[in-house]
Amino acid sequence: MKRIITAFTFSTISMVVVAQQKIENTESQVLTNNIEKRTLKRKVAIARFSNESAYSKGIFYNKANDPMANQALDILSAKLVASQKFILLERSLMDKIISERSLSGYDSSQKIGADYLILGSITEFGRKNVGEVKVFSRSVKQIVEAGVNIRLIDVSTGQIVYSEEAKGEAETTDKTVLGLGQNAGYDATLSDKAISAAISKLVENIINNCTNRPWKSYFLSYDNDGIIISGGKSQGLQVGDIYEVVQKGKFVKNPQTGSTIELPGKTVGKIKISVIGGETPQNEYAIVTFTEGGIDKQNLNNYYIKEIK
Repeated sequence: MKRIITAFTFSTISMVVVAQQKIENTESQVLTNNIEKRTLKRKVAIARFSNESAYSKGIFYNKANDPMANQALDILSAKLVASQKFILLERSLMDKIISERSLSGYDSSQKIGADYLILGSITEFGRKNVGEVKVFSRSVKQIVEAGVNIRLIDVSTGQIVYSEEAKGEAETTDKTVLGLGQNAGYDATLSDKAISAAISKLVENIINNCTNRPWKSYFLSYDNDGIIISGGKSQGLQVGDIYEVVQKGKFVKNPQTGSTIELPGKTVGKIKISVIGGETPQNEYAIVTFTEGGIDKQNLNNYYIKEIK
């Protein structure tokens, strides 16, 4: 009897230990995943989204007030913000923002430049009904198809770094048997769903192309009050992070392409973030200290900060 009780007790303890180890491993994995998911955010602006499909070529079409183009712009904006990978800058209503800033007493000339511009258009759009009639039943399917094109432009070079087309489809079906069943009328929401489906296929690629390219920050001040760089919490910076300081390479003209390119820079030191401040992406900053190397404080524009790969 004692052996049975001892064996049962040992088995119970072993199960508790194994369960505790699993919990600890799970918590460790979650923490690791959270660290891996943290990315430095890029500044992105949607410069244009238009409707270039044949659907928009009617005699009463008003390109300045195209509901489908505005709808696609809003869908793409919502999906980019929801990804939490970008600082999305408004461009389509910039005149209204400037007007409101002047009314509120802010400096209307203060603007933020984007790292990447997105140009998009609806290139295909169509609706069709497909019916099927059998002996005792009848069905009608409404189908909407949409095609969306996206271009991603690196503002620093003007180069198109990503371009792709995606198609989305949405449908609804009504079916009757011996005259009984559901009869659906014109479904206007299918247009929204088809455009949203097409854009959803492109968002992941936009995220990958932006985050695969180097994030950069710059020195704002270097004096007795401290060393201050641009960027803060909204861009993913955290106290204790360490980044490389790079001295810019010289600019040369490439005879082959006719464009001016920047040669690779030289790493001159490392900095560590000690304080993060600011409330919005416009006024965020970080106070840093050098852990290695240093720079010429009289020529801050000759340097930039990048993440360590």
